[in-house]
Amino acid sequence: MPYLIDSHCHIPLIEANGGAAAVISAAQAAGVGHMLCVSIDLATFPQVKQLADSHECVSASVGVHPNSDSSMELSEDMLLQLADDPAVVAIGETGLDYYRSEGDLDWQRQRFRTHIRAAGQVNKPLIIHSREARGDVIKILAEEGADAVGGVMHCFVDDLDTAKQAIDLNFHISFSGIVTFKNAQALQEVAAQVPLDSMLIETDSPYLAPVPYRGKQNEPAYVRFVAEKIAELQQVELARVIAATQKNYEDLFPPVSVTAG
Repeated sequence: MPYLIDSHCHIPLIEANGGAAAVISAAQAAGVGHMLCVSIDLATFPQVKQLADSHECVSASVGVHPNSDSSMELSEDMLLQLADDPAVVAIGETGLDYYRSEGDLDWQRQRFRTHIRAAGQVNKPLIIHSREARGDVIKILAEEGADAVGGVMHCFVDDLDTAKQAIDLNFHISFSGIVTFKNAQALQEVAAQVPLDSMLIETDSPYLAPVPYRGKQNEPAYVRFVAEKIAELQQVELARVIAATQKNYEDLFPPVSVTAG
């Protein structure tokens, strides 16, 4: 039976009575069958990994967010070592963010290239963060041959042309709760045109809660509202969106063998 998948969340950052276990249980009760808990730095990666090890419905990624402290650089070898684990299904999140970072950002571009090269070595897909940097993101993905592993453009907010370029590079387009916002008409137009077979859905929780929870803490259980909005925009049944995004996720990310919590 098809089920919802939250392809991008940060469970350790969600504040909840009962902790991560309560967040995961609430998601399962809402019909979410799997969650990809995404790494943002090496300091908190052990928490991400522990969740994937102890819950069959959770997978992990490893990577350093482009806005993380530039003094905490990592090597390709470090990524390779951490990614050599069945619970780790992706490299990232990585990419470029020209909105929050200022000055000479060559360090950010080099960090991005390091992640892409590591992904190629372990043959695992990439999770891409792109904010006000779409031209450079696409350029670097192409230059580094990222199409060989593919991945996902997480929390997509760019235009349709960028989406098409990413799809041509073997990347899926993932929509978050932003697509439900009333002031997101331009993004909604993009979401209406991206093929379902190139799409994922996510929460990016605890951030960007969808309507009707906008402004509150987000959690994986709310990914259903993203799916419902996509179904509305694409003018298809919700079941079709759920089935398509589940298939896309399972085709993109390798299976994992973990111990159920």
